[in-house]
Amino acid sequence: MATNSPNLECRMYEAKYPEVDQAVMIQVKSMADSGAYVALLEYNNIEGMILFSELSRRRIRSISSLIKVGRIEPVMVLRVDKEKGYIDLSKRRVSEEDISACEERYNKSKLVHSIMRHVAETMGIDLEDLYIHVGWPLYRKYGHAFEAFKLVVSDPDSILNSLTREVKEIGPDGKEVTKVAPALSEEVKDALVKNIRRRMTPQPLKIRADIEMKCFQFDGVLHIKEAMRKAEAAGNADCPVKIKLVAPPAYVLNTQTLDKEQGIAILTKAIAACTEEIERHKGKLAVKEAPRVVSEREDKLLAEQMAKLGRENEEISGDEDSEEEEDTGMGEIDVENSGTGIRE
Repeated sequence: MATNSPNLECRMYEAKYPEVDQAVMIQVKSMADSGAYVALLEYNNIEGMILFSELSRRRIRSISSLIKVGRIEPVMVLRVDKEKGYIDLSKRRVSEEDISACEERYNKSKLVHSIMRHVAETMGIDLEDLYIHVGWPLYRKYGHAFEAFKLVVSDPDSILNSLTREVKEIGPDGKEVTKVAPALSEEVKDALVKNIRRRMTPQPLKIRADIEMKCFQFDGVLHIKEAMRKAEAAGNADCPVKIKLVAPPAYVLNTQTLDKEQGIAILTKAIAACTEEIERHKGKLAVKEAPRVVSEREDKLLAEQMAKLGRENEEISGDEDSEEEEDTGMGEIDVENSGTGIRE
């Protein structure tokens, strides 16, 4: 089973190609005259193409605003020519539901792949061999190997001992015979279990709410800061609340927790505390997006938006200590240190 130079390249799934009308995760590799060449990340980076006509349902004004080299995102499979190896993809036909389902599947598959690859590398075995005898049978039995790996954390024997492989041997009569043996040696099994237990710790959910908050009274910035403190005080050790300025008057409240319901309840309580405090000073708070679980993609988009606004503020800023800047609440409010006021 072991080799001197193991092959560590392998697709994540048993099927060599995706199905038509399946959402897949890709990374843009290069641009051509008619479209973009991409790598299908779940299928060992086999090549696909997105025609520019499949980028958007709307009129395209700027290609670079829709697709960039290096970007990773879900797209829809339009056609698969297995003989020629051509895969046509579409960005405009993938729905928000498809995107969410694809991201969830890919994140699970990526974790499984990372564990499998690490075990193959450290134990000196081919990654595809490990997938053939462990990964793909678990995908077939449990729907996704990720679900099986979660069970391995507490009961590895019942999951892994059921996996077998066929071994061909020469019998006493000189004829080849096929025997059924465990899929994994004890050494490889131990390495796999250790890696699964190390990597498969529960991942906290990110809960977010979007609000707008204004206060035009004297010392309005101080009143907003106090309202933000009240919001953060609503959190606890298991579910801490953080509130950040996006751009006046927009703010986001965030928390991370293993319990979705608790996270939503805590943010709802934080908004209520923030509202009570700001209205006490004749300010206003409006909830733009109620507390909900957000994906990594949504979190990344918010970070990009805040970075963009930060750059724009730097470009147009004049005197950083001007009264006008303080009144409009530019910059990030430091709710932990009232002495500093606004932190650039």
